[in-house]
Amino acid sequence: MKKYILILFAVVLFGNVVKAQSWGYTNSQTTKVKGYYKSNGTYVQPHNRTKRNNISYDNYSTKGNSNFYTGKKGSRAKDYSLDAYNYGAGRQIKTGPRGGQYYNTNNKTKKTYVPKR
Repeated sequence: MKKYILILFAVVLFGNVVKAQSWGYTNSQTTKVKGYYKSNGTYVQPHNRTKRNNISYDNYSTKGNSNFYTGKKGSRAKDYSLDAYNYGAGRQIKTGPRGGQYYNTNNKTKKTYVPKR
């Protein structure tokens, strides 16, 4: 009996890992962001986002996922995927002080972060 329970547990656990990595799985933990003004005067509307967890596979913006609050589909490549290597093609990729990789898009003032490769 213990053997069957262990096998069932392994199947469920493995199924969730595969789902998270390939079929689109969003983080169920969300946080509300209040509206704010950027330094250039642009107003950002209040919105929901996934809580930070150092994984890109389950974010609303990741390809294969969608934001169920807005219906918008994600377009950012998953970390360590083949699509991640196309980001910033022909540009110098830099590494920030906390390890994030980015390239400058607007005269060295705007940073566009790229997925991990």
